[in-house]
Amino acid sequence: MNEQAVPPHLERAPGAEWAFQRYEVMRPDLPDAEFPEHSIRAGSLADIAPHVDAFVLDAYGVLNTGDTAVRGAVARMSDLQAMGKQLIVLTNGASITHDQAVAKYRRYGFEFTEENVVASREVALAGLPLLGPGQVWASIARRSDGFQDCLDMVENLLADDSLFDRAGGFLFLSSNAWNSDLNNRLIAALKANPRPFIIANPDLVAPDEAGLTMEPGHFAHAVYEATGIKPRYFGKPHGNAFAAALDRLPGIVRNRIAMVGDTLHTDILGGAAAGLRTVLITDHGLFRGCDVDDYIARSGIRPDWICPTT
Repeated sequence: MNEQAVPPHLERAPGAEWAFQRYEVMRPDLPDAEFPEHSIRAGSLADIAPHVDAFVLDAYGVLNTGDTAVRGAVARMSDLQAMGKQLIVLTNGASITHDQAVAKYRRYGFEFTEENVVASREVALAGLPLLGPGQVWASIARRSDGFQDCLDMVENLLADDSLFDRAGGFLFLSSNAWNSDLNNRLIAALKANPRPFIIANPDLVAPDEAGLTMEPGHFAHAVYEATGIKPRYFGKPHGNAFAAALDRLPGIVRNRIAMVGDTLHTDILGGAAAGLRTVLITDHGLFRGCDVDDYIARSGIRPDWICPTT
């Protein structure tokens, strides 16, 4: 087995303006949606709770930044649950299994069960196309990531670089051990032998304590630009992710459900396209420290509510 060196650090995005411009370049491939004429300013989700029966919640920038819970978010979720509000975490984080994701949020202090969490990983695995006999998906993930939920379908590309040539397709779960050099190698492999390319995290960037990390959507778009091979996306803003979340909220009409997120082009656009009301959180994610009104005006993606914090 050939060993592939793990990159020493995450690649980082220059900032919110760069990410915004890249999302706008991708706009033709994103869903269409209608938006309200004006946004309502609110202090937190407590102000919005009387108007909805359920919240669909992004994770990064709403519940946590990196491995730290957003200040006050644990108490806010507990209060909403005490009010009888239904909560679904809809995350594009695809590097860990469903059980591990639930355990992670519980470590942060959130009282979520397996029914409260929907990750793009599980949506992607449920929708993976069939490969030919004996073929496997080459997974782009950290070498330490587990594959208990897909052992018969997936092998880890960083553990065996012969998969660049022999894999039946590529499944992008995490960019935590990925970089531009490896992405260029993937581009070369796909040019030599075009194969399916599945993205389980469409995000371009994600916020952590130090800034913005480059996410699978960024690398996938670079592959598309270089090869013309269009990735198949699972996760926000695409309808497959919202369909999985709404399956957990039977009987609640869509205009009584609010999608809460920190990103216009994934959370707000995707939520609006699914017929949900939307809430943009400004202080903990992509737009922290930015003039969010300028980004809303330039994109035309307008949330129903704007809140500084969860």
